[in-house]
Amino acid sequence: MKGRVLVADDEKNMRWVLAQALESEGFEVVQAADGKEALAAIGEAEPDLMVLDHRMPKPDGMDVLRRLRAGGSTFPIIMLTAHGNVEQAVEAMKAGANEYLTKPFDLEELKIAIEKALKVRGLATEVERLREELDREYDVEGIVAAEPRMMDVIENIRKVAPTNATVLIYGESGTGKELVARAIHQLSERADRPFVSVSVGALPETLLESELFGYEKGAFTGAMTAKPGRFELANGGTLFLDEIGDITPGVQVKLLRVLQERRFERLGGTRSIEVDVRVVAATNRDLQQLIADGTFREDLFYRLNVVPVTLPPLRARMSDIPLLVAHFLDKFNAGAKKISPDAMEALATYQWPGNIRELENTIERIVILTQGDEIGVDDLPMEIRLNSRSCVPASGDFTLPDEGIDLEEVELDLVRQALSRTGGSAPKAAKLLGLTSKTLEARMQRLGL
Repeated sequence: MKGRVLVADDEKNMRWVLAQALESEGFEVVQAADGKEALAAIGEAEPDLMVLDHRMPKPDGMDVLRRLRAGGSTFPIIMLTAHGNVEQAVEAMKAGANEYLTKPFDLEELKIAIEKALKVRGLATEVERLREELDREYDVEGIVAAEPRMMDVIENIRKVAPTNATVLIYGESGTGKELVARAIHQLSERADRPFVSVSVGALPETLLESELFGYEKGAFTGAMTAKPGRFELANGGTLFLDEIGDITPGVQVKLLRVLQERRFERLGGTRSIEVDVRVVAATNRDLQQLIADGTFREDLFYRLNVVPVTLPPLRARMSDIPLLVAHFLDKFNAGAKKISPDAMEALATYQWPGNIRELENTIERIVILTQGDEIGVDDLPMEIRLNSRSCVPASGDFTLPDEGIDLEEVELDLVRQALSRTGGSAPKAAKLLGLTSKTLEARMQRLGL
C-alpha cells in the first residue's frame, strides 16, 4: 500500500472517481461527504494525505483546513474547487494547503500532486529523524559521528575537556582538528572565555613570534603601537595552535618556555607577562619522525603530547558519510533535497582524500548546482562519478557512461585535486601525478590554471 488518502467532497460521483483512480494506483482511500465527516475521519483513519473540496457543507473546506493546521496536523492537504481563482488559491496556500487544483482537472495531474506531496513529507520526516539522531547521539559540539573509532574520540574529548591538560590532535588535513579543539574548549570550564586559533605553519618565523607573543612599540619598523599576542588574547581560555609540526626551532624554544613557565615577554619588551592559557595543538605530520630528523624538539613534543587524540581519515569511517551528508544538507538549507541511492553509494565509496572538508565542499557545490529535488549520480563531481559503480562495474572493466566522458574535464579535475592535496605546490602535484614539473606546468597553462 502506497499510503492512506482521505477524500472529502460533497459530490458522490467525484468521490467515487477519485477513489477508483487512487485505489488503482495502490492507495487506500477513505471517503467523507462533508466537513464534519472529514474531521471525524481524521482521528480514526490517520490519513497520510487529504484531498479536500473547497466548498462543502458543515463546515467548508477552508474551515476544515484551518482547524487541522491550528490543531497541529502536518499531513499534506490538496485543495479542490470548481470555483477557483487566484485569491482563493493564495488563501488556501497561506492556510497550509500543499497544493491547489481547479475542477475539472486531469487525474494524472492529481496523482502527480499526491506523489509529490507524499515524497516531500517523507523527506521532511527523514530529515527530522536524522536531525533528532544527530542532536541525541552523534553531535558533540558540532562533531557528527557514529563510527566506533570516532565514538572513542568523543569519549576521550569528554574526559579531557574538564581538565587543564594540554592536548595534541593528530589527523590528516580536513579531518576536523579545529572542530575537536573547539569542542574541548566548549566542554571545559573555560567555555565562557576566549577561544583563539592560529595556524602557526602558515606564518614565517618573525611574524609568528609577534603573532603569538605580541610586540612593544618600536620593536621593529612599523610598530607604531604595542600589540598583544595570541597568548594574551586567549588568557583564561584556550589557544589552538594548528600545524604545530611546521614551526621553526627558534619559535619552538619560546613556545616551550611558555608551556613550562606560563610567562613570556613581548617582542622588543622586557616585562614578563603571566598568562593562564590551555593549549591545544594539532598536526598532520609525524612528530616522532621530525624528532628523529632533528627538526622538532623532543622536550616540546612531550609538553604538547600530554593527551594525544587521533582523528581517523574519512575513508576509515565510511559509515558516517550518510550522517555527514544529512548534516551538511541541513547546514546549506537543503534538507528537503533527496539523495538517490546510487548517488549515496558513490559518495559512500569514494576515498575522500580531502576528508570531511572535501565532503562539505562537495555537498555545498551540489546544493548550489542541482536544480531538482533529487541529487543523482550525474550531479556529483566527475572524480566521484568515475569512482561510482555506475561507471565501474564489479568486473573491474571500465565502462563509459552513455553520455561519454570529457577527457579534458577529467584531466582538469585531477590536476586541481593534486594541487589541492599539495597545498598548491606544482612540483609536489607533479610528483603525485607521475609527471615532470615542466610537463605539469605545460598542462596547467593549456588548461588555464
